[in-house]
Amino acid sequence: MSEKTSVLPCRKAFSEALFELAKEDRDIVVLTSDSRGSASVENFAEHLPGQFIDVGIAEQNLISIASGLAGCGKKPFIFAPACFLSTRSIEQIKIDVAYTNRDVKIIGVSGGVSYGPLGSTHHSLEDIAFMRAIPNMTVILPCDVNQTKALVKSLLSYNKPAYIRMGRNPVENVYDENIFFNIGKASLLSDGADATIIATGEVVKTAYDAALILRDKGIYTRVIDMHTVKPIDEEIIIESARKTEFIVTVEEHNIRGGLGSAVAEVLIKRLPVKMYMAGIPDEFSITGSQKEILEYYNITPEGISNIVLKELRRG
Repeated sequence: MSEKTSVLPCRKAFSEALFELAKEDRDIVVLTSDSRGSASVENFAEHLPGQFIDVGIAEQNLISIASGLAGCGKKPFIFAPACFLSTRSIEQIKIDVAYTNRDVKIIGVSGGVSYGPLGSTHHSLEDIAFMRAIPNMTVILPCDVNQTKALVKSLLSYNKPAYIRMGRNPVENVYDENIFFNIGKASLLSDGADATIIATGEVVKTAYDAALILRDKGIYTRVIDMHTVKPIDEEIIIESARKTEFIVTVEEHNIRGGLGSAVAEVLIKRLPVKMYMAGIPDEFSITGSQKEILEYYNITPEGISNIVLKELRRG
C-alpha cells in the first residue's frame, strides 16, 4: 500500500501515460466526442493533432470510426463520459467493436456518480452491467493513479476490445509506482480470516480503509482489488470463500449486474457462501456531490465496516 496522496484524477494519469507512448507509436489514435477537457486529452489535440480525432457530440460515430481505424491496423483509444458511451453508443460497441472483435479501447471517464450534482442523467451506474454482458468485452476499473499508468502499458499489448472506467476527481493512491498490472488477475491488499471485502475501481481505497477500522476492533479481513470485472478472477473468489465464508462486495455502481453480481455468479456455481453487496440500490440515485451520494448509500469506510460487523453478528 502507498502512503502518498495523488493530486491527479485517474483520467489525467491515463492520458499522460498514453501521450508519452503515443509520441513513439504513431499508430496510437485518440478519439473523443466533444469532451477533450473532461477526458483530459488536450495534450493530443495540441501536440499530436495527427493522432487525434474529435467527432463532436456523436458517440455512435465515435465508436464506428474507432472500429474502422482498428481494422486498418491503428490502435484507437476512445475517451468520453461513461454515462454517454455506455448508453448512446451501446449498439455500435456491441456490433462494430465486440462482434468484430476489434482492438478498440473504450475509456469511460467520470463514471459512477462523479457528475453528482448533474443528477441521474449523468450518473453512470449501469455501464459495468452493460459491458459485462457483451461477448469479447473486457471490463477494467483501475483504483488509483499508479495502477492506471501501469494499466496503460498493459493495454497496448492486449489486442482485444476493452472498456475501462474511471472517475473524475483525484483519488488517494493504493499502490506505489512499481506496480505491475496483470489483466484478469486480482490483487490481494490485506489478509484475514473473518471476512472478505472485494472492491473495484476508485472505492478500493474505501474498502481498504474499512479493513483498517475493523482491525482496530479485532476483526481481520481480506481485501481484494478486483480491477478486472471481466474476465473475473474466479480462483481468488473461491479461495476467499473457503477461508472466510463471508464476502462483501463494494462498487460505485448499481448492485444489479456489476461486481456483486459477477462475484455471486462465481460463488453460486462453485462454493455458495454468505454474501452482501454494497453499492447503489435498484433506484435512481439521489443528487448531490459525489461525497454526499456515497455517504448516503454507506459507501464509506465507516459504512462498509459497519456492514461487516452487523453481518458477522448475525452469524
